[in-house]
Amino acid sequence: MGDKLLDTAQIINGMAVMISFFVGYRYAIKRGESKASDAGAEAATGSTTTKEAAVTDKNYGGFNENFKMVLVVRNDLKMGKGKIAAQCGHGAVGAYQKAVTRIPRLLRAWENCGCAKIAVRVESEAELVAIKNAAERQQLNTCLIRDAGRTQIEPNSKTVLAVGPAAAVDIDRVTGHLKLL
Repeated sequence: MGDKLLDTAQIINGMAVMISFFVGYRYAIKRGESKASDAGAEAATGSTTTKEAAVTDKNYGGFNENFKMVLVVRNDLKMGKGKIAAQCGHGAVGAYQKAVTRIPRLLRAWENCGCAKIAVRVESEAELVAIKNAAERQQLNTCLIRDAGRTQIEPNSKTVLAVGPAAAVDIDRVTGHLKLL
């Protein structure tokens, strides 16, 4: 057996891998053609929904490329730039950690699209809580950050709300009216 370059088991395993690859490749081509024909039929009949109309050319795991996370910052607290950056960082990390277990496919799609994060502002705690409630009604991932109060602001102050990651159209239903930070 030491003189043989390849034994029978290695040849069979190699053939199995090659066949599996070509079957999978063929399936992927067929699937792509059927999606293209479905899209053509919808374009011809004009029967697309609002969500389908928002889908762009690139597609990741069944999701379109337009994903984001929105960081809603309380402007009335008059936090310094560094404090805002730290609180937004806490919000983004917290939302990410929740998404790992709750929405892993959506999280991967967001990661594949560049992890867009947008900072917007609200003028009160009540407005921040209203945005949080609206996001949760839409079943969006959220993470509310409360400050420890060791530096600039009062302890337990609600500073930042992270919404997402999710499809931009879904997040815009909740935060689209807010001004950029």
